Amino acid sequence: MKKITIIIQGLSLAFIISLAACKKLDLVPTDKFTEANYWSSPEKAAIVLNTAYSQMFNNDRFFYNEGLSDNAYAGRGDQQGVTSIASGVADASLARFREEWGDRYAGIKTCHIFLENVDKVPGFDENLKNRMKAEARFLRAFQYFQLYTWYGDVPLFEKDLSVTEAKSISRTPRAQVLQFVLNELDAVASILPANAQYPAADRGRITKGAAIALKARVLLFENRWQDVIDVTEQLINSNTNGNYGLFTSYEGLFLPQNEFNQEVIFDLQYVPDLKYHENFFDLAPLSVGARVNSMAPTQELVDDYIMLNGKSIREAGSGYNENDPYNNRDPRLTATVVYHNYKWKKPDGSTQTIYIQPGTDPDQDKKPDEYAPGAASSPTGYYMRKYYDPTSTVNFRSGLNLILIRYADILLMYAEAKNELDQMTADVWNKTIRPIRVRAGFSESAALDFNAALTQEQLQQIIRRERRSELAMEGLRIFDIRRWKTAEDVLNGWAHGARYGEPTIDNGYIRANQRSFDKNKHYLWAVPRDERNLNPNLSQNDNW
Repeated sequence: MKKITIIIQGLSLAFIISLAACKKLDLVPTDKFTEANYWSSPEKAAIVLNTAYSQMFNNDRFFYNEGLSDNAYAGRGDQQGVTSIASGVADASLARFREEWGDRYAGIKTCHIFLENVDKVPGFDENLKNRMKAEARFLRAFQYFQLYTWYGDVPLFEKDLSVTEAKSISRTPRAQVLQFVLNELDAVASILPANAQYPAADRGRITKGAAIALKARVLLFENRWQDVIDVTEQLINSNTNGNYGLFTSYEGLFLPQNEFNQEVIFDLQYVPDLKYHENFFDLAPLSVGARVNSMAPTQELVDDYIMLNGKSIREAGSGYNENDPYNNRDPRLTATVVYHNYKWKKPDGSTQTIYIQPGTDPDQDKKPDEYAPGAASSPTGYYMRKYYDPTSTVNFRSGLNLILIRYADILLMYAEAKNELDQMTADVWNKTIRPIRVRAGFSESAALDFNAALTQEQLQQIIRRERRSELAMEGLRIFDIRRWKTAEDVLNGWAHGARYGEPTIDNGYIRANQRSFDKNKHYLWAVPRDERNLNPNLSQNDNW
């Protein structure tokens, strides 16, 4: 059973931080929670920390961040502002810019409240208290990492601010915020237990391995290749910092019966009927019970899945057939994307064929999944499969955890860093790319064996494609194309769908959405207009 205490807030933060207009300690009311009387037990302190956990991320952003990238198109409702951003029409008033900024700082505030008050709690076991402090510091570092990744320079502070201070603080240089995050992750990694040291009741809490893995991701975003190697090796070459490895099944990795497996380093916790998500109500095929399609994979993503022989679909000798495009492809495609004639596995073990190509559904009176411009069906001719929960209830309500960092990503970070330093060898390949592909279902030696004849640039493209295929629909693609500085290449022009469009336009591939990315502007988001109205000391990013 999942640990529920890190999921249920149980108490509004408003109660915790409310002072009830009291100005003297001898006037503190006894019939309500105030700053003066709240910190009376470890259980109450835990509620505040659990609130900080819940503010770290949410399922809507987890899923819809894919629509910011070339992996998916969010074609209905501008979910999380991704359509406006991807189309290049967003301005500083966009709600997503305001909410991302505000939510991150709300999470930081909760961490500060916890850190500044937890020492007041009587009878608190010192080891447990120190561990919980380390968890709060990790969560604060995570929030700052997200902030500077999107906005560049952001206000950095290490205590809870007064209203006056919050309205006058300036943006801190990005490099200084980055160094703070790295320092904090180093500090908490020395305090937090490894995953095997937590009792089952505390599964899902932040571990030493999570701090090390997040540090690796931070360094990856900075192209600090040797540092990435040094940090990832702490998880690859030793069990001291946690017991991690690839789960045996790629498809099974994302099923509820396999939660907390050895590949998961850190994930968002959910519990059926208590804290849940139901995004698949708008992502799955309509014929299996979905309501409408709000985001769909693109043809560009589908095209990047290689053939079983290891070749890309455009390579000579790949065996790719445009008239039978999903045959002999990387098995991760089927675990991630629903395409025409897909065999959807139902909870009872049976399968249902998904008909997407126009005119192919045997029941032409219904044909809910067939592509049609402007219909409720997918605008690209594809649907999502990864993270579908067969145990979900009404409206696809699911308690399935959402993985933020997993061991395969660590291996891919290591492989990328080694190659960027021109150190890719058969040994490195055989402990990174090869086991990932074996787990995915590849068996041909041409796909599994290291090819020493490949150039560094060719290997770079293979590794980048491997990241895309392995991590698709996990919210990471947008960060990869930003750090590679390829966003202006892949986010300009049309995002396409399957070959159900006008034959004379783009060889018949659906033109789903026209993207626009200005490299002189869009690598950083706008500082929200409302924040700058409240605080004139906040400067704006270039060209916004």
